Amino acid sequence: MPYVLGIDIGCTNTAASVARRRGATWARPEVVELDGGAATVPSVLHLAADGTLAVGEPADGNGSRTARGFLRRVGDDVPLLLDGQPFPPQKLTAALATWVVQRVLEREGEPAQAVVLSHPAGWGRHRRELLHGALRQFGLGNVTLLPRPVTVAESHAARGFPGSTAAVYALGGNTFEAALVRRTPRGTYETFGVPQGLDWMGGADVDEALAEHVRTALSRELAALGPRETQATLRGLLPECERAKRELTVGTETDVLLTLPTGPVRVPVSRVRLEDMIRPALRVTVDLLTRTVHSAGLAPAQLDGVLLTGGSTRIPLVVELLTAALAVPVEVEPDPQLTAATGAALAACQVVSPRRSRPAPDPGPAPGSAGRRAAAAAVPARRGPGHDLAARGEPPPRPPVRITPLELPKPPRLVLVRSRGREG
Repeated sequence: MPYVLGIDIGCTNTAASVARRRGATWARPEVVELDGGAATVPSVLHLAADGTLAVGEPADGNGSRTARGFLRRVGDDVPLLLDGQPFPPQKLTAALATWVVQRVLEREGEPAQAVVLSHPAGWGRHRRELLHGALRQFGLGNVTLLPRPVTVAESHAARGFPGSTAAVYALGGNTFEAALVRRTPRGTYETFGVPQGLDWMGGADVDEALAEHVRTALSRELAALGPRETQATLRGLLPECERAKRELTVGTETDVLLTLPTGPVRVPVSRVRLEDMIRPALRVTVDLLTRTVHSAGLAPAQLDGVLLTGGSTRIPLVVELLTAALAVPVEVEPDPQLTAATGAALAACQVVSPRRSRPAPDPGPAPGSAGRRAAAAAVPARRGPGHDLAARGEPPPRPPVRITPLELPKPPRLVLVRSRGREG
């Protein structure tokens, strides 16, 4: 069945979504299970001993062969070194995108009719051209690049958001980004204003705040252990804190479980306690979003809403602080970690058929919206492949062509494989 593919590569995780053609229309995008049934895969590549690149954390934990956070390095002339070998960050980003395309190709049995890849709002022409060039080296010459705020707006609009001007609040794993989008006379969205970002605030910092609380609570027990025992005990602390953080988005209390040499121990934590720990950092992100609005010559009251994306925006305190600061509706999808990928797939539908069809809208109201707003909303027309570039006077990307089966490697001995450490 014909399909299009949307990809969102974040600094921490990567997600993908496909939309399938059904007659003259496109169905609502479906999340792609990239690895072991999970909706996301870590944005991590490691160089195996045989010279191939594998996706995911290495089984041996060798940090000298592992690349993380390479998306934020695109545009940096200094390459990343993996076991002493230089890898430009745009090539690593393109390699991960190629792995996603190939995984979907293997599952679907045919190439996607179009691929849309989201990118940070602050990217200019230079970074986009670098990534386009790297993608072409891997045989992906037809990928459309769109700013992440645009794909986020596409997803929210398809779920019923009717606004014409919105702020996008993106809290990723390691970064935060604030940007603005507006509906054009064509009924589509574009970015405007100057996006702002923080490289030191993300969901991982929330996990670390909770981990510090646990280490403090167990300071006496940990002080009695030797270095190796302490390291073994704390190895699983951050993943356990991430789990506890997710539980506290729907519950009010949970436990962080660790295993000491003397046996398992539970450290209770409440949502109120977690919110007290992270409130100052979250206020910084809200203040930055507010400054982004003012810098564009707008008052918060002129916004039709704030659109959320990123897994940690599930934290109830995020919505609470945004609503108090801006006094406008705050929109969050059931799984905000997948919002950008879903919107990328929606945009890809219009790369193939910009006028004849549109994705089917979600029948229910958008979470966080009043029902009357969702009921009155119409799914806006989608834009073509050059929609984010036209406003800047830049040439649109190449016309879409079908992706032929990938022949890897392009560079010698560069083969993308699935990490053995993540199988099963």
